[in-house]
Amino acid sequence: MNENKQKPNPNPITMKEASIASREWLPVYDTLAASALRMRSRSYAPYSHYHVGAALMAADGTIFTGCNVENASYPVGICAERTAFSKAVSEGYREFTALVIAGAASDSAGSDFCTPCGMCRQFIREFCNGDFPIILVKTDEDGMIKEYQIHTLGELLPHSFGPEHLGM
Repeated sequence: MNENKQKPNPNPITMKEASIASREWLPVYDTLAASALRMRSRSYAPYSHYHVGAALMAADGTIFTGCNVENASYPVGICAERTAFSKAVSEGYREFTALVIAGAASDSAGSDFCTPCGMCRQFIREFCNGDFPIILVKTDEDGMIKEYQIHTLGELLPHSFGPEHLGM
């Protein structure tokens, strides 16, 4: 099996379960966080030295992962979040329930909170609405999650422009 596309979770979450109102950690986030942390270790960041991993859950529980891949021509690089979404979309997926992101500088044993950049926020908005949960994890030196933040896409990209503005 391709490690970057994991088997569907037998207990996928629904948007209702991923409700941001509670800001509670759901058990499925453990799997997503572990995948994001694994992807962070695979990133290619020789210029910024900032490594990011992402794990995206599709509505059926399938998990798609991504890492940032930099390029000497800076605009050519791609962020972890867009990598995960592109992989999912290229496999025919269009509905998603959660995204976990882990990022850290090369010299850091743990990870720190890493929000999506503006381009990624707009990219996510193409496929997700304002209540889509984006989970940020912070780990200790041993890779154990010590803190998390759950945000909505709407909080990170207020007054967004989406497909509905173009009659879609």
